[in-house]
Amino acid sequence: MSSAKKNKTVFIIVGATATGKTFIAIELAKHFKTEIISADSRQCFKELNIGVARPSEKELKTARHHFIASYPIAIGSVYNNVNTGTFEEYALQKVNELFQEQDVVIMAGGTGRYIKTFCEGLDEMPEVSEEIRTEIIFSYERYGLNWLQKEVQQKDPVFYQSGEIQNPQRLMRALEITKTTGKSILDFRKGKKKQRNFNIVKIGLELPKEELHRNIDARVNGMMEAGLVEEVRNLLPFKNLNALQTVGYSEIFDYLDGKISLGEAIELIKKHTRQYAKRQMTWFKKDKEIKWFNSRGLQEIKNYLDQILL
Repeated sequence: MSSAKKNKTVFIIVGATATGKTFIAIELAKHFKTEIISADSRQCFKELNIGVARPSEKELKTARHHFIASYPIAIGSVYNNVNTGTFEEYALQKVNELFQEQDVVIMAGGTGRYIKTFCEGLDEMPEVSEEIRTEIIFSYERYGLNWLQKEVQQKDPVFYQSGEIQNPQRLMRALEITKTTGKSILDFRKGKKKQRNFNIVKIGLELPKEELHRNIDARVNGMMEAGLVEEVRNLLPFKNLNALQTVGYSEIFDYLDGKISLGEAIELIKKHTRQYAKRQMTWFKKDKEIKWFNSRGLQEIKNYLDQILL
């Protein structure tokens, strides 16, 4: 570990959606007089706001945030492919910039793969030709998720059994690799961790299930009142992009297409958000380095982190 960075620390706040990560992150940023890096794979897009629960303008002014509204969803007619590698490069550069002035940086978000990659690095993957990538994206946009799932099941059954079959980006990546190499993407996941030249401390936020579900229902109701339908309507030209195959957008697209009623869309958003929160907690609970706190335990969290820095 570099002597210049050995006393530098990133506090990472994780947890399911609607557990209060934004509030805790802002309070900790104020406490440590530092800034926040968002680890959210959707809040980084400029056009996505209400549906991804982006921090409010007041919150963004209270503590400076990075990797929020950083990228347009498309450049011209080309989708802006922000991924784990993009985040790793961005976050490491930003952390090193902030460490010039600060000893502590806060990271907060619910995208588990972004956080894992920031902490451990990415495995080296084979180069994929633009021709193969374009062909897969075109076929997915034309034939949908069901086609993509069947292709991966046939060509990379090992990855298909991993359970990530609802994530089109992961499925397309698996298909790219197997079409390029004839091997499963899992053959290239060595799991060798990179060593970072700063300290990383992870804390998790959790709530009783009933309380979390109430938070989710209230958040979705608030999104509707804030104008989610209009936000999604403005994104209709991009509806097939990966970034919009996500809870809160796909259900409203179905409503705008006349497939379901608005009431049905709202109930589906709530249901799918609860399911997403459960998947997030399953992911994070596997990480034994995370110290868990009740979301209401701000002072307890501050005390714990203060002790670490002593």
